[in-house]
Amino acid sequence: MTILCIASYEKGHEFLRECKRQGARTLLLTSLSLKDENAFPREALDDIFYMPDVEKKWNIVDTIKAVSHLARTEQIDRLVPLDDFDLELAATLREHLRIPGMGETTTRYFRDKLANRMKAAEAGIPVPQFVHVLNHARVNEFMDRVPPPWVLKPRLMAGAIGIKKVHSREQFWDIANGLGDEQSYYVLEQFIPGDVLHVDSIVYEREVRFAIASKYGKPPMQVSHEGDVFTTAILERGTPLESSLLELNGRVLAGLGLIRGVSHTEYIRAHDGGQLYFLETAARVGGAHIADLVEAASGLNLWAEWAKIELAGGKAPYTVAPSRCEYAALLVTLAKQEWPDTRHYADPEICWRIDKKHHVGFIVKSPGLDRVNQLLAQYLDRVRRDFWAYLPPKERPSD
Repeated sequence: MTILCIASYEKGHEFLRECKRQGARTLLLTSLSLKDENAFPREALDDIFYMPDVEKKWNIVDTIKAVSHLARTEQIDRLVPLDDFDLELAATLREHLRIPGMGETTTRYFRDKLANRMKAAEAGIPVPQFVHVLNHARVNEFMDRVPPPWVLKPRLMAGAIGIKKVHSREQFWDIANGLGDEQSYYVLEQFIPGDVLHVDSIVYEREVRFAIASKYGKPPMQVSHEGDVFTTAILERGTPLESSLLELNGRVLAGLGLIRGVSHTEYIRAHDGGQLYFLETAARVGGAHIADLVEAASGLNLWAEWAKIELAGGKAPYTVAPSRCEYAALLVTLAKQEWPDTRHYADPEICWRIDKKHHVGFIVKSPGLDRVNQLLAQYLDRVRRDFWAYLPPKERPSD
């Protein structure tokens, strides 16, 4: 089997390695700007191709022509995007070449914050109230009905990129008027104070084969806009909260139509009343080293499992077997030092450290939740004092 992976950003090393371990012919199409960085594991690739890019953006017409030309000599059996920003391109290529996998309509539910809210609401899943920034009368009606603050979100970005908290009608229209003809690419949403949780899932033939629930320390939007250390930790297992969250997650993935793959899905638990709301989802491995957190707690590498699923393709059986059931917590932040010295963070529960300029990061794991929470609280205070640095949030991925 030949699998063509698309990655405009450096992602998915373990996906590529697992494809090779499974005996697939593994090809990669990536950005020309990454060519001199040796960004990908060449030993896992049978060939690598480059698309000219400006700020990691490819010309879609040229990409269709390039992949079609490649298909003259390569029988491409699977086509997989490794980054959130590559999902639509991959869907378009699948439609054009008639390759099995998620098409353009379903992909919208996992990329477009308006589409997935509408689809979830149709399925009876609780979502914050929202309005498309399109018809001005409807937007004004929404602001009359739903008290501020609100959250203005780009429909097709990832993470906290481009998100703005809006406190008044005047502030909203100042921002919206500045967007000009880009207004229709945004959704305005009710702001619900609460805890933000996430579930990372493996789905095969519409069945959730594995799911693990976690809770962010502070909501990612707050960390991005106000500045702090990013943390997330595995939820206590067997609690009513975990059970409710996993049940809701199953409804979301079924309602949005994920047949097979991996998903990172976020939820809000409202401070007022504890209601769970669907927030957003993605048909890919979670970013910010969440895959490393999941592996620490379960023994499963989501990138590798995703590769197995893609190669099985619904034609072969797929089973998943976590090798452990522990607790883990992740802490990552920008650092003021170029290469921070973290040798004095030496607890035996540390199982992972980030190796990246101007960054500090750890994962701790333990059979006991109390020990993980204790270490996370200690490290959070120490890292703030020793290393923490802040940059304003991005407006675009290339910022």
